[in-house]
Amino acid sequence: MGCRDVHAATVLAFLSGTAALSGLIAAALLPNWRQMRLFTYNKNEKNVTVYTGLWIKCVRFDGSKDCVIYDTEWYTAVDQLDLRVLQFALPISMLTTVLALFLCLIGMCNTAFITTVPNIKQARCLINSAGCHLVAGLFFLLACVICLTPSIWVIFHNQELNKKYEPVFSFDISVFIAIASAGGLLFTAILLFLWYCACKTLPSPFWQPLYPHAPSVHSYASQPYSARSRHSAIEIDIPVVTHAS
Repeated sequence: MGCRDVHAATVLAFLSGTAALSGLIAAALLPNWRQMRLFTYNKNEKNVTVYTGLWIKCVRFDGSKDCVIYDTEWYTAVDQLDLRVLQFALPISMLTTVLALFLCLIGMCNTAFITTVPNIKQARCLINSAGCHLVAGLFFLLACVICLTPSIWVIFHNQELNKKYEPVFSFDISVFIAIASAGGLLFTAILLFLWYCACKTLPSPFWQPLYPHAPSVHSYASQPYSARSRHSAIEIDIPVVTHAS
């Protein structure tokens, strides 16, 4: 594995994280988290489907693609706890993913453009590529947990609603998109962790999260001199006085 160069694993992790972020954005914006089917026995009327999202609600007749009712202020009146939690969880997950992508990009740029030996005056303040990718992997894993937990809760909450009322509720495509995006975030985190575990065997301080000491300090340490060598460069002229008899 080319650890000292930008490796395919880190590039694939960045692309996977970007795709997962796109999926989270789509899941958050689509009004397809929950469907409620309302049937009528009147032949002159059509069945109605209510599409519930995190921010908007759309009501359609069967066979129509246009919304009869398009409620853009639904986000202020959400009365379903699982959707209310998702209104906070998905944006937090997206922000965490953006931060992880930023760290991953810094790590790749650091690997591609930075010199192999850091500045000795700034070594205690620098984070190298391994540290960036390791922290980015932790953020990807955190974003996965934040997104996945409430998304799975929607599935179980639908079952509770069907038992409590009537079997007219079902989860929609946004649930699958969110779960797939969480899987992409988990895959990205695993890629970065595998890359770090494969590269951390290289000599310190290049592949440790933080520099424990300034690099190459010990290489400049002077070797101890022997007792002979300490005095060999010093000439002492001691006058000798003799008394004439």
